[in-house]
Amino acid sequence: MPRYFFDVFDGRKLIRDEIGIELASLEDVRIAAIEALPDIARDELPDGDQRLFWVEARDGQNRAVFKASLDFKAEWSADPREGRPRRKAPPINSAEG
Repeated sequence: MPRYFFDVFDGRKLIRDEIGIELASLEDVRIAAIEALPDIARDELPDGDQRLFWVEARDGQNRAVFKASLDFKAEWSADPREGRPRRKAPPINSAEG
């Protein structure tokens, strides 16, 4: 089975995978990269509300074969101190009147 290496960018630093894992197919590579993102974000977010995370998979010849990213942003829709909206939210469906 081919070995793939998953490099991770956590919004601050790049962590290069030197060990890798064996996976049967490129679809398995895709699934592994996508499934890793929520865990990475969960581990890294306590100190901020906005970050870009990504995972890039490389094959045994060091070629990038897949990249998945997660652009996380959290923001208040109302000022919690005043209890009123900071800006008017757009309508969900502008076709409805």
